[in-house]
Amino acid sequence: MSLAQELEPAKDIIFPPGDIYSDEPPLESDLHLRQIILLLQCLELWWKNRNDFYAAGNLTIYYSQRQLKSEEFRGPDFFVVLGCENKPRKSWVTWQEDGKYPNIIVELLSSSTKTTDKGLKKQIYQDIFRTPEYFWFDPNNLEFAGFHLVDAHYQPIEPNPQGWLWSQQLDLYLGVQDNQLRYFTAQGQLVPTPQELAEQEKQRADEEKQRADEERQRAEQEKQRADEERQRAEQEKQRAERLAAKLRELNIDPNNL
Repeated sequence: MSLAQELEPAKDIIFPPGDIYSDEPPLESDLHLRQIILLLQCLELWWKNRNDFYAAGNLTIYYSQRQLKSEEFRGPDFFVVLGCENKPRKSWVTWQEDGKYPNIIVELLSSSTKTTDKGLKKQIYQDIFRTPEYFWFDPNNLEFAGFHLVDAHYQPIEPNPQGWLWSQQLDLYLGVQDNQLRYFTAQGQLVPTPQELAEQEKQRADEEKQRADEERQRAEQEKQRADEERQRAEQEKQRAERLAAKLRELNIDPNNL
C-alpha cells in the first residue's frame, strides 16, 4: 500500500450525529441528585437575565468525533460553560460547540467514584478539557476542595475564613452550609433557591403590608386625636359663648373682663 493510500481517510469511519444523548449512569444517591438540582436551580435563578451560559448536571460531554468510549467522553456531575447559547441539549458535543469545554466542573464524591474523581477525571479536566476550575464535594462526609489552573496545572484554591472557595468563573463563592454545597456572593450573601427567594419575597410582602397597616393605624389614630381636639375646642367655644351670654344677662360685658 502506498503512503498516499495509508494517509487517505478511512471510508468506513462513521462519525456520530450531533444530537447524541447523554450516556451517564444513575446517580449514587438521593443526596447527589438533590445537590445537582440545588446547584442548577440556584445558578439559573441568579443568572436569570443572562443567556450566555449553559449549566447541566450528569450530562455526557463528547470530545472526540470517533467517540472512543473508554477515554473520549466524560460525564461531570455538574458543569458550566460560558460564552454559549443557553438552550436545552441532549449532551454536550464539543465539535458542535466551537470546541468549547466547561469553565467550571463540580464532581460529587462517593465511595465508588472518589478515586476516579480525584485521579483520572482531574487529570482529564486539567490536561484535555483545560477547565479553569474544578471542585469536588462529598455529600456524605462534606469533604470539599477546589482547584484552578495555574501554568497549565491545577493548584488548590485557598479558602476564606468561612471555608468558602472563590470561583472567578462564576464570580461567586462555593461553600458548605447545612450539609449542602451552596453559592455565596462576594459580600457573603447566600444565593437563594427559588423556594427561598419566594419565601423571602413573601416575607418582604408581609413586612410591607404590616408597615402599611401600622401607617394606616397611625394615620387613623392621628385623625382620631385631631377630631377629639376639634371636639374639645368646639366644646370650649360653646362653654365660652354660654358664659358670655350669662354675663350679658347680668348686665356684665364679657369683653371688659
